[in-house]
Amino acid sequence: MANVFKNYTGEATTGGATIYTIPASTTGILMGLNLANKTGSQVTASVQLGSTYIVKDAPIPSGAALGVLDGKLIAETGEAITVTASANTAVDAIISVLEQS
Repeated sequence: MANVFKNYTGEATTGGATIYTIPASTTGILMGLNLANKTGSQVTASVQLGSTYIVKDAPIPSGAALGVLDGKLIAETGEAITVTASANTAVDAIISVLEQS
């Protein structure tokens, strides 16, 4: 069984952007997820694993960041992390994953 640590990045959209999808024959251990507000005003952001919210409409002040995961989450093949923000191009996301295949 191979264990590989990886980071994935993306930008949230108002329609929801998929930041990471668990590859085939892989279990993902989500180690950390950070959202950064790049704008001059407060925005809100939501994060979902599949159809389940990890956080919904959390406020992120101008220039601030939000650490979304307090612990670890397990995700199975095909599940996706989606990030939605109240404004396009406002929020960057980075997720750290341990992939086990």
